[in-house]
Amino acid sequence: MELKEKILRALENARGEYLSGEQLAAQFGVSRNAVWKCVRALEGEGFLLSSVKNRGYALSAESDVLSAGGIEKFLAGRCALKVLPETGSTNDDAKALAAAGAPEWTVVLADAQGAGRGRYSRPFDSPAGVGVYLSVVLRPQIPAAETLFITTCAAVAVCEAIESVAGKYAEIKWVNDVCLGRKKVCGILTEASFDVESGGLAWAVVGIGVNVKYREFPPPLAPVAASVFGEGEYPAEGRAKIAAAILDRFRYYYERICERAFYPEYKRRSFVLGQSVTVLSGTLSGEAQVLDLDENCFLVVRFADGTVKHLSGGEVSIRPKF
Repeated sequence: MELKEKILRALENARGEYLSGEQLAAQFGVSRNAVWKCVRALEGEGFLLSSVKNRGYALSAESDVLSAGGIEKFLAGRCALKVLPETGSTNDDAKALAAAGAPEWTVVLADAQGAGRGRYSRPFDSPAGVGVYLSVVLRPQIPAAETLFITTCAAVAVCEAIESVAGKYAEIKWVNDVCLGRKKVCGILTEASFDVESGGLAWAVVGIGVNVKYREFPPPLAPVAASVFGEGEYPAEGRAKIAAAILDRFRYYYERICERAFYPEYKRRSFVLGQSVTVLSGTLSGEAQVLDLDENCFLVVRFADGTVKHLSGGEVSIRPKF
């Protein structure tokens, strides 16, 4: 770990309190001038720091640049965090790390993505400073059939993270959209590589993108997208807290995936149950009524001709009532 990151972690852990240059120099075995240079470099990266003579340096409570140390202090579990100011896609970065042998719970986060994407390669709007965009490397040691539930575990984890940090009840639009007030605040994309010899997964990468801070969405997104926090609601270190809560809750459900620990919450939060929907799933399409969500997270629907189908994937949209 380079000196700049060590100093940032110390300032994160003492956020709002002053640490003297002498204290930091002694702690890391460097000169006070080296500490000063690191502080100036951090300011150049957008961290809000104050310096007072005879008191030292302090990281402002209002500073909202994501950092590994800033997330780790809210994190119960252990992860190898790689935080980037900007990238094309955290999923692409995580996949490259997984292919190179990165261990499970390696996590890539970015303040912005230039090529974020969701299911069916749809773009995911990922501007700087307002969201949490992260991807987790997994190496599942579970039956191949159980790996289908990785995404559903992540959806429940995001809902609970939002509730714990923002105090808002989040719901799930089957399969993997997390919503507030029926508007999407989070998308999840799971990608994987199979091991030909074992027949199981060599690795999986779960990408999670959350609209956290209030912003005005462009016209195509405004009717369907929302942020976790409304105007004036955002708390100090909100993005770091959301990121840590997602990782901790996701780990809980992932480690209990074979027990279906996620299922009761996933079903309880699934707002398409009982709704009239338009279905697009493989070769199936048409108007249907949602009857149930079974233990495999298949959506049970009845089409207009009375045919009942269990959908393992696809999309549904709620039909408006007139």
